[in-house]
Amino acid sequence: MNVATWLDRNARQLPDHAAIADGARVHATWRDWAARSAALSTGLRELLGLSTGDRVAIIMRNRPEYLEAQFAIWRAGLVAVPVNARLHRDEIAFVLSHSGTSVVVADEEHAEDISSLVGEVPSLRTVVVAPGEDWQRLLASAAGPLVDRAPGDAAWLFYTSGTTGRPKGATLTFRNLLMASLSYFADVDSVTPRDSILQSAPLSHGAGLYGLPHVAKGATSVIPISGGVDGEEIAWLLDRWSGMSLFAAPTMVRRLATDPHVVNANLDHARTIIYGGAPMYLADLQYALDVIGPKFAQIYGQGEAPMTITGLSKADHAARDHPRFEQHLQSVGVPRTDVEVRVVDEQDVDVPVGELGEVLVRGEVVMPGYWEEPEATAETLRGGWLHTGDIGAFDEDGYLTLHDRSKDLVISGGMNIYPREVEEALLHHPAVEAVAVTGRPDAEWGEALVAFVVPSDGTKPPSPAELDAACLDRLARYKRPKEYRFLDALPTNNYGKVVKRELRDQLQAEAHTGSAPGTTQEPPV
Repeated sequence: MNVATWLDRNARQLPDHAAIADGARVHATWRDWAARSAALSTGLRELLGLSTGDRVAIIMRNRPEYLEAQFAIWRAGLVAVPVNARLHRDEIAFVLSHSGTSVVVADEEHAEDISSLVGEVPSLRTVVVAPGEDWQRLLASAAGPLVDRAPGDAAWLFYTSGTTGRPKGATLTFRNLLMASLSYFADVDSVTPRDSILQSAPLSHGAGLYGLPHVAKGATSVIPISGGVDGEEIAWLLDRWSGMSLFAAPTMVRRLATDPHVVNANLDHARTIIYGGAPMYLADLQYALDVIGPKFAQIYGQGEAPMTITGLSKADHAARDHPRFEQHLQSVGVPRTDVEVRVVDEQDVDVPVGELGEVLVRGEVVMPGYWEEPEATAETLRGGWLHTGDIGAFDEDGYLTLHDRSKDLVISGGMNIYPREVEEALLHHPAVEAVAVTGRPDAEWGEALVAFVVPSDGTKPPSPAELDAACLDRLARYKRPKEYRFLDALPTNNYGKVVKRELRDQLQAEAHTGSAPGTTQEPPV
């Protein structure tokens, strides 16, 4: 079971149909993509000496070569490690080392930083720049056969941060990828060769997973020239490509619905906007429905259950006459076809409808475990159920509403940020005695990171610029707090544990009253 067979099948059935587009231009037909994949896979094995099961990382912005590399890796019987290109160099080094990555395929923008890791990361042998001379050398290889893979073999290592601040690699098998794709057809949308998917969100994240069902059915994968969400470009591409879908974070949905180019575009070619990954405010969703129409579908998933736990269908978004329409819009929908979902108490006993508990999920789409993390695997998959760490409740209609994230995850602009890793970075500053990081509501980003800092006794309090530097030395720029607040002490319980809930409640109250500070606060003198 190797999903790279989809390219060969499409090359036979749709040889001259556009497979990958670079904006409005056809980069490769299905015949081209299958041939390039076959050549690249041979090059990876014969020229670079890779063997079945070896890990190959992809570190680049969205571009056609990303997709070519991904499917060539699978065709060669290797394991893809898509890495967020926005991560700090040290964070990337950890992922490469932990996964035992042998080869990295990178774009020119990231090649210098990644090449400097050869020798520092023990397993890393070489970096191939795509496009570039080495890339062309791989493409010049003779086409080789597709390497057969078992359903339970690793296909994709999906690295997601944990509460310890160190990423964990969710091992996604070929079975997981196939089930996620079939679940898309069952619960989100149908796909035909006449359709397209606009890859404006990072392919290393959920957008890459939702690109798979479109490849399976022969639709065109469109890479925007801008590399992101640009309303004018999207309006232009809607005129070029039919049946266009895209995956978007809620902040992207808000931006699209207020962009005059999109509002005034011909939306007949817009098929489905799939959103997820962060809370969607009801007012923003209702506004988007009024402007764009019922073309939305929401999904709730995790890297451990790739994009597949619950869903809110396009029909749900169109059911304005339902007596609980607004309540449903504020939910994350109903369990997907291929999974079982429960809400349980601390003893993993199901709670009644309406009561809060942890969300658990079981099904063939759930990962078999974390890469080289047996203890974390046993804890997360105890009892045969994925413990998501998310707190939610079912309503009487079977819709799940999320109320909190027990792992303290903050999602800003669709990007996952775990406070612990930011706290650890800030604690490297000698003038920081203690720190607690959490999120506050933000109209633009969904959530914004706020750091509550206790300065060390007898030292000059650090400036916000110094704290920014402590973060940027160790973390990606997007993980830097938007605001610093200085306290004499953090709130704690009787056991001395920091009670972040009090800090979050304070920020929530300020958001409701409009009394939140608009700028980073200076430390007390």
